[in-house]
Amino acid sequence: MNSSNQSYKELSIPFFKEVFAEIDEVMIFHNIPYYLIGVSAIALELLRDGVKPNRGTKDIDFAIMISSMKKYEDLSESLIAKGFNKVKAPWTFYSTIYKVAIDILPFGEIEEFDTISFNERYSDLHVLGFKEVMENAKPVFIEEMIAQIPALPGMIILKLVAWSDRPEDRDNDLSDILRIIEHYFDLEFDEIMESYYDTFPEDDFDQFRIAAEVLGRKVREYLNKSDLLSERIISVVDANLKDTDTSSIAREWARQKDWEVEYAYSLLKAFQKGLLD
Repeated sequence: MNSSNQSYKELSIPFFKEVFAEIDEVMIFHNIPYYLIGVSAIALELLRDGVKPNRGTKDIDFAIMISSMKKYEDLSESLIAKGFNKVKAPWTFYSTIYKVAIDILPFGEIEEFDTISFNERYSDLHVLGFKEVMENAKPVFIEEMIAQIPALPGMIILKLVAWSDRPEDRDNDLSDILRIIEHYFDLEFDEIMESYYDTFPEDDFDQFRIAAEVLGRKVREYLNKSDLLSERIISVVDANLKDTDTSSIAREWARQKDWEVEYAYSLLKAFQKGLLD
């Protein structure tokens, strides 16, 4: 169990405590396993090392393991009864009380070809990687509550899948991936020193590149569970390593940090090395 003195205040998400308590109550009532994902989950993990959230959010994302659309509809009715109203996307609910949007993303037996059909005009929800990532979710204490969250390598997978589905409006996914890389060496220092010392170069020590390679290895463990997931992640990375001029990921990272694009490219290259080891 990962316990710490993390607090709702440190998480810097307005009304997170209240919203989390409401969701917890509804999920327990319906006997539905649920997981905190997205930027909130990343923030919780980084708080272990004293790293404060770098951007606020009024969105809280959850993944739920569920067997049928009927169970999802029953859950939706309970959320609506608590003041979470449906909005445009059929998996998004908005609380006028807390001014917070929540995404409830289903996966599990409800899936068909890694897609959830809501039978609406909107669009199907792609949940590639959810099953594999949630298998290694872990409990994290936050005050008196326990949040089940994916490990950071798993969050990278979900972020890469989401970004590759809609790269035109998912720049925050790339920012979140980079934030994980920037802090992972310090966060997992003991494990890296003990089990991943072979990633250390003989010269030109760079903890970001080391972290990227280690994360690539850990992501590989998830990809071994699914050929489809492996093909997606590897193809996304490969497509962004053809050339620095055409690498959307490297160029966005360089823009965010005011780096030379070649350096950002080298981080992605180190990640790929870990993937392919």
